[in-house]
Amino acid sequence: MTATMTTPTLPAGRTVTLGVSRIIYEVKAYFRQGDTVFFTFLFPVMMLAIFSTAFAESDFGRDDAGNTMSGAAFYLPAMLAAGVLLSGLQNMSIDIATEKSDGTLKRLAGSPLPMISYFIGKIGQVFVTSVLQAALIIAVAALAFGVNLPDDPQRWLTFVWVFVLGVTTSSILGIALSGLPRSGKSATAVIIPIALVLQFISGVYLQFTMLPEWLQNVASVFPLKWMAQGMRAAFLPETFEALEQGGSWDLAGVAIATSIWLVVGLVVCRLTFRWIRKDS
Repeated sequence: MTATMTTPTLPAGRTVTLGVSRIIYEVKAYFRQGDTVFFTFLFPVMMLAIFSTAFAESDFGRDDAGNTMSGAAFYLPAMLAAGVLLSGLQNMSIDIATEKSDGTLKRLAGSPLPMISYFIGKIGQVFVTSVLQAALIIAVAALAFGVNLPDDPQRWLTFVWVFVLGVTTSSILGIALSGLPRSGKSATAVIIPIALVLQFISGVYLQFTMLPEWLQNVASVFPLKWMAQGMRAAFLPETFEALEQGGSWDLAGVAIATSIWLVVGLVVCRLTFRWIRKDS
């Protein structure tokens, strides 16, 4: 006979309270893992420092006032987008795949914790760590490398909605992707190459328009390209808009493409997520 795991039904307020408690637990657990903190939380900061130092004498173009664009200013929006992907898609998928494999989810399935509270905890952890990470990246860019931050409130509003939508979408896609690895041991080997390839083809490490047109079209299918484009719209001067694919920031396209992936991720999660793997 096959035992059926049922999710307990609790009042909405209790479910949310348990979810908030899970956020606190997940954040503490996150920062207790040295490798996760280094390769997810600090990695974009480290890459920003490397690129800013390596290309300190390079000319990436001119800002609206005609001043030379530094490597730090050019790579700031790229590292913010990469941080969203790493914290959401990469970390979430590896973390959940590991918890499936080591029996954590199986134990939670037999506990009074509702599935929605579990996801509130996971997604909440991604939001908390992503906010802290973004603040650190911006602070390092401004204080250590002298990057001039936008003084237009509209640009900061653009940053906020691109960031929130990007974190939400990346988190949901991370949950959906967590079913791909066959075990917790293989999760890193399966997920990290996906995240790495997306970064290289989406305008994170290389200027997007430097890529072959066919590769630009491939990257345009995936959300990271649009998140990076939205971040550039928030932090780069207007003179750089002409360098985008189509010659425009296309913020409407950023919102639509990212939202489509959010819906796709929700559908995949609904159809495929289980506390316990079918083949376990």
